[in-house]
Amino acid sequence: MDFEKGGLYCGLPIFDYEELRYATNNFDQQKELGDGGFGTVFRGKLKDGREVGVKRLYENNYKRAEQFMNEVDILARLCHLNLVILYGRTSRQSHRLLLVYEYVPNGTVADHLHGDLAKPGSLPWSTRLNIAIETASALVYLHASDIVHRDVKTNNILLDENFSVKVADFGLSRLFPFNVTHVSTAPQGTPGYVDPDYHQCYQLTEKSDVYSFGVVLMELISSLPAVDITRHRHKISLLTMAVNKIHSGALHELVDPNLGFESNCDTRKMITAVAELRFQCLQIANQMRPPWPRFSGLSLTYRSRIMMGKEGRGERRWCSVEGQPSGAFI
Repeated sequence: MDFEKGGLYCGLPIFDYEELRYATNNFDQQKELGDGGFGTVFRGKLKDGREVGVKRLYENNYKRAEQFMNEVDILARLCHLNLVILYGRTSRQSHRLLLVYEYVPNGTVADHLHGDLAKPGSLPWSTRLNIAIETASALVYLHASDIVHRDVKTNNILLDENFSVKVADFGLSRLFPFNVTHVSTAPQGTPGYVDPDYHQCYQLTEKSDVYSFGVVLMELISSLPAVDITRHRHKISLLTMAVNKIHSGALHELVDPNLGFESNCDTRKMITAVAELRFQCLQIANQMRPPWPRFSGLSLTYRSRIMMGKEGRGERRWCSVEGQPSGAFI
């Protein structure tokens, strides 16, 4: 390790560039995990045996370096089960600026919904609901810490081997001054996820993340990407497609057919409730979007229903799925 302020920055270890170059086999393309907001992430293995993700900046210009330092400053403050862990970084004097994260082995939510890891039936509704709950938990924690993520999307929600959530990529995140409800700043984020109120008024708030979370819920229900230029022009935006389906009373046409919406009454109730919440999250006026406690209450309600179904207490009406009770779906 190199030493900067005693080998630490914001309480994080400072790594030697050569150690990380060796850990990633000289940033071998075969070890490339994906692209973040401002850099490419490579899989690596440290001398102490830890598997890591090493993010390398696309280029060493001022804007990229600013995002790099912003991510360090944000993640150094945080500790939550559903946030990716930052192990450290290289020093300012290093050949290249690198960030070192815990390795999260199971790809992103986007990979499993509509990417290289997508397979029919491989991500059941119970898993998707848990992804939504854990993502909400991470965002509640961020907002309680006066931080707005500003780039919530399925590509930034990593999954571990148990399909537990690790929210990542804090290069665009903002730390709010104490007791401030919004920050005036130029809109940034990913097309299809950016809060339209923020885009129009240049006012970033916690509700900007709520809007983006609504888009994530839409993807979890449909297994479709937020934006797809190969779709018909009226369906390029998943939001536009979803609004049209809901207004025409055709929610079932939006739902991934592998989720059991048509055949399992409990799943249908849960998906419908989450779809209603998603619709509230996507309100154009940010003051109309729901507070986080509303989702927390919904998640607790449905988790308890799932457990009741598993235990077979007979406290609700069962729907039959090929002769099996609906609890067998979970």
